[in-house]
Amino acid sequence: MTAPEVTVEEQVLYSSTVTEVGEQVGMFVGDHGILVLFGADSPAELHDFSALHEPTVASAGPRPGDVVELGGTRIPVLAVGAVVEANLVNLGHIDFKANGSGEADMPGDCNLPVGSLVLPQPGDTFRILRPAGPVATPEDAS
Repeated sequence: MTAPEVTVEEQVLYSSTVTEVGEQVGMFVGDHGILVLFGADSPAELHDFSALHEPTVASAGPRPGDVVELGGTRIPVLAVGAVVEANLVNLGHIDFKANGSGEADMPGDCNLPVGSLVLPQPGDTFRILRPAGPVATPEDAS
């Protein structure tokens, strides 16, 4: 007998579309596990090492336990610095660090599991999702 599929509703806290990917983004993601996003209206000097995006929903930033969805890849949020939400909602700026740490070193860091980042492409969707409630496990159903 197979376990029942467990589903949970998710709240979309932030949703945007990647519009441009700077020349150095691939190196930052591949070599350092860092992805920097800025709103499309950010200063030109930030574009080379950033992925630019246009938000359509900007109600909140991530917290541990939320999910980052980038180009269809779902990544759990491990830790969030004190200014991540304000930076994302007000400026469209966030620094993702795939370092596996459960504690943010810098106030603007959003930590993700090691090796989890993907290289965004123009047209990709970037979202922050929050489960609507506790996630049940198949064992809970028995």
